[in-house]
Amino acid sequence: MTQKPTIRCAIYTRKSSDEGLDQAFNSLDAQHEACAAYIASQRHEGWKLVPDRFDDGGLSGGTLDRPALQRLLAEIEAGRIGMVVVYKIDRLTRSLADFGRLVERLDARGCSFVSVTQAFNTATSMGRLTLNVLLSFAQFEREVTAERIRDKIAASKKKGLWMGGMVPLGYDRQSDPQRRELVVNPTEAETVKRLFDIYANLGNLRLVEREAARLGLRPKPGITPTGQIRGANPFTRGQLHYLLTNPVYIGRIRHKDQTYPGQHPAIIAPDLWGKVQAGLIAAKARPRGRTVAAIDARLLTGKLHDETGDLLTPTHTQRRGRRFSYYVSHRLIAGGVDPAGWRLPADALETCLRQVIVGHLRKAAAAHAVQSNPEAGTAADLAGRAMAYADEVETDPALLGRILASGVVSPGQLRLQLAPATLAAAINAPVATLSSSLLAVTHPFALRRRGVETRIVAGDRVPVPDPVLQRTLVEAHAWAAALRAGRALSEIAAATGHSEPYIRTRIPLAFLAPGLQAVLLDGRQPVELSVARLLRDGIPMDWDAQARMFGLA
Repeated sequence: MTQKPTIRCAIYTRKSSDEGLDQAFNSLDAQHEACAAYIASQRHEGWKLVPDRFDDGGLSGGTLDRPALQRLLAEIEAGRIGMVVVYKIDRLTRSLADFGRLVERLDARGCSFVSVTQAFNTATSMGRLTLNVLLSFAQFEREVTAERIRDKIAASKKKGLWMGGMVPLGYDRQSDPQRRELVVNPTEAETVKRLFDIYANLGNLRLVEREAARLGLRPKPGITPTGQIRGANPFTRGQLHYLLTNPVYIGRIRHKDQTYPGQHPAIIAPDLWGKVQAGLIAAKARPRGRTVAAIDARLLTGKLHDETGDLLTPTHTQRRGRRFSYYVSHRLIAGGVDPAGWRLPADALETCLRQVIVGHLRKAAAAHAVQSNPEAGTAADLAGRAMAYADEVETDPALLGRILASGVVSPGQLRLQLAPATLAAAINAPVATLSSSLLAVTHPFALRRRGVETRIVAGDRVPVPDPVLQRTLVEAHAWAAALRAGRALSEIAAATGHSEPYIRTRIPLAFLAPGLQAVLLDGRQPVELSVARLLRDGIPMDWDAQARMFGLA
């Protein structure tokens, strides 16, 4: 008799909630036992159970982003699994769209799957038809359940019940878990009242933010569901706006765009609430940024030109609620198209020019080249005053607009002219005695691309820490330590919310040479170096090769 070919079978189990998973024999174990018994009954067909378990506890079937399922799919892609066995088909997926993608992936690798309580096999067309019908009902059940939950939450909020979420500042949860109410936290309530009073007096969120920081007022302490600590930093403007518009403080519960009388006591009196809301509405209605001064009051307005003599005009753009300012060749703003026109990040350009001027002043002071004909008796004092003024320019960005008279930005070069009267007054020297070389500054100038970002390279290199690089380096060390402690990559991915490929590609940063890691932490890396470049180019294990590759030798 011809021996049946061996079919390697994997059991996949899933439970939507984590309730009961800490028991010695839980729902996942029951599913696995039933599937193992079914595989044993098919031993005559060549079925053989693989030793690895693929269990997803506390995860919804509405998505395929599940650690154990992704691990199972990787085994299937590698050709090590020929049959997937599940207790019920909805343990694998509840979505018809996801099911279609799964069937395509399994068919491409010659893999089928079987439900032990629903008699079908995806190896046959009839089995796939039966499965589509079952999945339609599973998806219908899931959608109906979601609607029922939403309706229950809406009905509960109409009754004034607190239905969970982040507890607002000023309140605590009711000690009895059966009572969905909020109770007043007296200490935090005083903070809320103070913030409302501050806004009622100042009428400006920016000023409220500054005053709250000065008084040491903080958001509600705690830990978010993602594990982040909150309440350690001062209020942001967004947090203040949300707090000042939250109807919970007048004893109401919000549901979407409606509010209902709540079963908790109010903290803010109606008249104060009305005054604050009126102020916020009026501030929102005020036109913003309608004047040139309001939009583009930049330090170098009217002082810079490009190599064609065209004025570099301040402008800005809004993206995702953030404002980005630039100095742009005027012909581009006027509607012209010129590939040679400049579009320079405003903050970066101003920082660059300040560094260039500070370096120029310090070199002139060190070489006693501040005056055309320096006198031996006063040269040292004058050099000291010039050095001190360079320190002031470095620490006070506003001084840049005073000391710079004009400038020309051209490919490869900056040409700047300093304001003689301003400089002479700052160092207490007659204007006529200042050296012409002190007033005229010429310096190399270049642009480098860093992903979608343009970096200006000129002046003395100032350390600029890259928060993305630094955060990724710290995470890589944490992941490497977890692996050394014996944790599986899938566990780390589930705990951090990242995918396994994401972690796998970034862990090599933990094995950079110590000197290179110090460079990244200090912010002394080349401006074009980024996480994207590290991932694209790969990280060699040899430390000397790393230094050569990333230009940090």
